[in-house]
Amino acid sequence: MAIYLETERLTLRRFTADDADLLIELDGDPAVMRFLSGGEATPAEVVRESHLPNIIAGYRRWGGELGLFAAFEKDGGAFIGWFCLRPGKDGPKDEAELGYRLRRAAWGKGYATEASRALLRKGFGELGLRMVWAATMVLNHGSRNVMEKVGMTFSHPLPTPDDMLMVEGADLGGVQYEITKEQWEQR
Repeated sequence: MAIYLETERLTLRRFTADDADLLIELDGDPAVMRFLSGGEATPAEVVRESHLPNIIAGYRRWGGELGLFAAFEKDGGAFIGWFCLRPGKDGPKDEAELGYRLRRAAWGKGYATEASRALLRKGFGELGLRMVWAATMVLNHGSRNVMEKVGMTFSHPLPTPDDMLMVEGADLGGVQYEITKEQWEQR
């Protein structure tokens, strides 16, 4: 499978139709899903019939340059989760969302920061991005710390979507962080 991006310790590649079980396992962990669904697993049929086909369609939509990418440890090849760099649903192609979802075994190892920095470097240096944003729940301090470590700054609060009202801290809402190409280059 073609490599999308490599870091010191990780390899990112496009998902394939054969990767459903990786996503089902990831989205089946209540701790991983804590700030996304209140800990509820994503049903396997939703992953197989909706999520994975939409991920794969994104590669065609954005010419293979942007999307959601499977991440593996170089040492041993373990699947650790995914990272995304992709435009918002109705957003311009030169503004992309940075996101990540990691297995618990990968938490606390600096992988989110490492891959996020590499994605920002690729996005601003190779893909012509003007701005990158990321969003999370107010209480998701781990994710917010990663955003700050890679140079993103708080942009504005976000309301909690209706389908996330059961999530811990939903009453506090979410936050969006951003970084522009100019800010990245000045770091």
